[in-house]
Amino acid sequence: MAKKSKRKNTYYFVDEAGDPCFYNKNGQFIVGEKGCSKLLMLGFVETDDPSAIRKELEKVRDKIKNDPYLKDIPSLKRTFKHFHATDDCPEVRQEVYKCLSTLNFKSQFVVARKIEGVFKKYGCNENRFYDKLISHLFKNILHRAEKNFIYFSKRGSKNRQKPLEEAIEHAKKLFEKKFFIKIGSQAFIQSQVPTGEPCLQVIDYMNWAIYRVFTKREMRYYNFIKDKVSFVWDIYDTAKYPRNFYSRSNELDCKKISLL
Repeated sequence: MAKKSKRKNTYYFVDEAGDPCFYNKNGQFIVGEKGCSKLLMLGFVETDDPSAIRKELEKVRDKIKNDPYLKDIPSLKRTFKHFHATDDCPEVRQEVYKCLSTLNFKSQFVVARKIEGVFKKYGCNENRFYDKLISHLFKNILHRAEKNFIYFSKRGSKNRQKPLEEAIEHAKKLFEKKFFIKIGSQAFIQSQVPTGEPCLQVIDYMNWAIYRVFTKREMRYYNFIKDKVSFVWDIYDTAKYPRNFYSRSNELDCKKISLL
């Protein structure tokens, strides 16, 4: 029996924080060393009206362009192309987060601690590790709309269309197997760059806030936009299982999560 979708169209914008790297070119395990993150995190923002988000971000960009106090900051050259939380100056970051707090979207995240034993289960293949996280990220939400438009922030120069499609299809199968219900919705997938799709700039900022909770144990950015966060799954925090899911009933707090 197919599960009937409640909504017509839903749009998802997906990006990562951290990296999927585990080893250097000599095969040495380098997680946690300089240039290699301790975790890989994937998240999406979900909205029924991406055009409204794009318009509001453009208003923020216009405000920054016309602010004489900011005009000589070197990083603004990048900011005018697209917002990027890591590179934007604190004044710009504040304006963007203020804007995000007013927008109509929700977000979800899967956080993967980079554990060598887990990575070996995926044949030490970075793409397989990444794609499995995509499946987990989407496995409980694709039944909610008739058509799901999923935009991934482009990774590198290789064509990843087919693996991403397979990861989303696997997400649907995980849901169907768990609930014994056939999903009748469609998924349309494409890769895009943040300069071409402003909504990818939103998930970049949301990722940055969550990432700092885990890596810096810093709550201030998350606390400001936490009403936009529906779900965070610290998937390999086995010490906290089964309380490694964070939602309205179990709010994310750096005091709850295991140290990296």
